[in-house]
Amino acid sequence: MSISRRHLLLLLPAAAVAWKHVLAGTPESSPNYTMSQHWWGMLIDLPKCIGCGNCVRACQAENDVPDGYFRTWVERYHVSDYDIENPVVDSPDGGKKGFPPAKEESGKNFFVPKLCNHCVESPCTQVCPVGATFVSPDGVVLVDKQYCLGCRYCVQACPYGCRFINPKTDTAEKCTLCYHRITKGLTTACCENCPTGARQLADLKNPKDPIHEFLKTHSVQVLKPNMATHAKVFYAGLDGSVR
Repeated sequence: MSISRRHLLLLLPAAAVAWKHVLAGTPESSPNYTMSQHWWGMLIDLPKCIGCGNCVRACQAENDVPDGYFRTWVERYHVSDYDIENPVVDSPDGGKKGFPPAKEESGKNFFVPKLCNHCVESPCTQVCPVGATFVSPDGVVLVDKQYCLGCRYCVQACPYGCRFINPKTDTAEKCTLCYHRITKGLTTACCENCPTGARQLADLKNPKDPIHEFLKTHSVQVLKPNMATHAKVFYAGLDGSVR
């Protein structure tokens, strides 16, 4: 979509209204939720991931994700003993139905769940011309579909490939950390349905959250740290071959 300067100037007031609407923002169904008391992220313990696809199926069911599109997906990496810099990566249907048996080859296989990284310095929010994509006061990157133009700028800007245009609404879509659930004191659908506890919702402002003890005793990384997005999805056991 091409947006002229005149069109952009006409849309800016709408963006201001959208932002005001968002900040009004404590969900009506969660009157006891205070956004300023939370700062959300996620911990993924990769050695625990078995590639079952439960997370992908749960996300699709919870968020009405169209077939062939994914708010979260799982990739399988095969790293050969002979070529560690060029892993073979597959993700059949986003890993929704699990994975076929791996070929018996030298090297190692492991699974990597991926989703929106809910970056503090998110490139997607910086390029949205109308403020439809934004970071909430509790650290969740969201999209207001009422104001999204479907211009695809945010899709192109995301370095993690985590956004898509919903073919039904023609608006940008991505993981919201199940915002409608976490503001009610629940965890995300993917975390709730992970049979091994590989995924854990993390409230970084809560000193009692188990993530703080985990961070003290484990080494964690984020994807593409060179992008300096300050991603808030932390991976434990992340192999250096993961892109």
